[in-house]
This record gives sequence, structure tokens and C-alpha cells, in this order.
Amino acid sequence: MDRSINILLEGLSMISLTRINGKVFVLNSELIEVLEETPDTVITLTNGNRYVVSETVDEIVDKIVKYKKKVFHLAVNNPDDGNGV
Repeated sequence: MDRSINILLEGLSMISLTRINGKVFVLNSELIEVLEETPDTVITLTNGNRYVVSETVDEIVDKIVKYKKKVFHLAVNNPDDGNGV
């Protein structure tokens, strides 16, 4: 796979979210283990870190699905040429 595609794919796992205080940050969606509304939305990562965000669970799931669609689209339209790069 083209090196530029690899770099792009690495960046695609990041989704933009907003903390309760209004500050925007990006999170690696591949590390999300649990999403819950309590009523605030709490994200628990596989390493145990927790984030409270203003987005709803449904909004976060939509962002993750959009990310997964981009990855699939890139993989289908840029098949590996067999050289491992």
C-alpha cells in the first residue's frame, strides 16, 4: 500500500470530540471500550482512561462509523500492491 495511504489511515482513527468545558480534542476511536450516558457521556478506553464529553453516544457512534467507512473506502480503492509499503 502507498506510504501516503498508510499515513492517512493512521490519522483516520482520530475523532474530534468536545469536553464538557468546551475544549475540543481528538481521540483514537480504536481505543474505545465503553460508551455510556450517565446522563453525561463517558468514554472509557481500553487502558482505563475516562473522558466526559458533550457529544451523545449516538453522535460518537456516527463519527466512528464515518471513520470506518473512510478506512474501508481507502482500502478498497487502494489495494495493496504486494510490496508491503
